[in-house]
Amino acid sequence: MENKKVLFVAHVDSHIYAFHIPFLKMFHDNGYEVHVASHGDSIFEFCDVKHNLPFERNPFAPHNLKALRELKEIIDEYNFDIIHCHTPVGGVIARIANRMSKNYKNTKMIYTAHGFHFFKGAPLKNWTIYYPIEKLCAHYTDILITINKEDYKIAQKFKLKQDGKVEFVPGVGIDMDKINSIQGQKRKLCDSLQIPTNSILLLSVGELNENKNHKIVIECLPHLPDNFHYLICGIGNMKENYEQLAKQLQVSNRLHLLGYRHDILEIMKSCDIFLFPSKREGLSVALMEAKACGMVCIASRIRGNTDLIKHQKDGYILDLSTFQEDVINIVLKQCNNFPNIINNSLKSMEVYSLQTILKEMNKIYGLEF
Repeated sequence: MENKKVLFVAHVDSHIYAFHIPFLKMFHDNGYEVHVASHGDSIFEFCDVKHNLPFERNPFAPHNLKALRELKEIIDEYNFDIIHCHTPVGGVIARIANRMSKNYKNTKMIYTAHGFHFFKGAPLKNWTIYYPIEKLCAHYTDILITINKEDYKIAQKFKLKQDGKVEFVPGVGIDMDKINSIQGQKRKLCDSLQIPTNSILLLSVGELNENKNHKIVIECLPHLPDNFHYLICGIGNMKENYEQLAKQLQVSNRLHLLGYRHDILEIMKSCDIFLFPSKREGLSVALMEAKACGMVCIASRIRGNTDLIKHQKDGYILDLSTFQEDVINIVLKQCNNFPNIINNSLKSMEVYSLQTILKEMNKIYGLEF
């Protein structure tokens, strides 16, 4: 008897590597032939066949038409039992390619929306362009998974394939066992930055771009005591802008751009306060990990963040319009409440654990666990 087959689709290899290896393993352990289609030549554990497709992030890029044709041919050839697609580009192209394939009726199509581009407060063009596309592609979807409550409400209005269903699963899961096994090393971190060990370390994790909005925190530094240092883990096109801004504000010695790091959890456990001033998120893994690491988390009042944090109970949710003054007030005047915040934060994370999410996805996939 021929093995059942599953295909995971995302527009880049890094998305698969960062979020989906445990789910590849789940299918592998259940005897499935596991395929991955994404842009890149990575080799993934628990993946039997890797398809390198020329996806581009811009949905209207010409190479995406080539990716569509190639993906349709792959679906025609392998006749997958399940296709699980991710990322906006990967999600749209996979569902259209499957609809064009000869195996459309035999394949269960699952799409996880990691954060719709249309949301409360989004630019009108986002609703004009992306909403109709997602609404159309929902017709070709058996199971639409949303990871935050706002997207779940929107998706429930879509018309899916016959007997299709919208599911709410809070993220891809964080590895609590791994997090709990890691120890912070603040002295080592401070020594590497050549700053005093008694420094107060503020941390952000995310790409250096407009959306992650690190600028708003850098502008807080002149209003905080000299022992406050701001660390950012991430790379991006705003690096030189941030360095120039810090120079203008005379805080260059207190801004530390650490670049891309593989020891994020250790850094989190070595820092004091996690700052997350994004303008748009789906459901941030970095914010979940920071909470699970026992950090005091201060985040913007946006979709996803409000799912993860209850203001003044297990963290702080702030309006971006008053973010700077509120951050300054919290870190200078409300630190006596931090132990309660941390304790409540740690208690709230079980629902987001990888083990919990794997059980939820097992039910959706119809696998043994």
